[in-house]
Amino acid sequence: MMNYSPVDFSPLLGLSGFSDNLLNNHFALYQGYVKNVNKMAELSEKAESGSPEYAELKRRFGWEYNGMVLHELYFGNLTKNASPLSGDGDLKKKIIERFGSFEAFEKDFRATGAMRGIGWVILYYYKEDGRLFNVWINEHDVGHLAGAKPLLVMDVFEHSFMLDYGLNRAGYIDAFMKAINWAEVNRRMT
Repeated sequence: MMNYSPVDFSPLLGLSGFSDNLLNNHFALYQGYVKNVNKMAELSEKAESGSPEYAELKRRFGWEYNGMVLHELYFGNLTKNASPLSGDGDLKKKIIERFGSFEAFEKDFRATGAMRGIGWVILYYYKEDGRLFNVWINEHDVGHLAGAKPLLVMDVFEHSFMLDYGLNRAGYIDAFMKAINWAEVNRRMT
């Protein structure tokens, strides 16, 4: 049986633009996904294959698992010591190649995050042809690009910003963009 342990993201406490209250609530939500992944794996092993319970556990697992992993990627691409994306790495070159400039990429990423609705904004990298895509994902388990690797992940479910920003999603996006750990995002290309 698989058994996942939540990653300790408490070193992010004190992150500029994100209150500790918001972060602690968000960490608790993430820990709930980890708990549910473990519980669903345990229940799936006990459920009779072909039963409605087994089918529902198998269908629901993607939601819980992706909720866990996307939060790990999200928190993992935040840092208290943010610095601009270096021009030395492959990522900046690919961003400029794909979007024309870093500014055009950022404008598109921000605009995607500002769309109405709940979900995620993900900068995906498709290694097969080297393309980058800014993608809106409504639900954890729907809309992901098959074979593409998430590089930069921004949570735009209300729980990620409402305590601090209310309906001011643009303010949250500004804070997020100022807290990106570009070294980590660049590392994810490998």
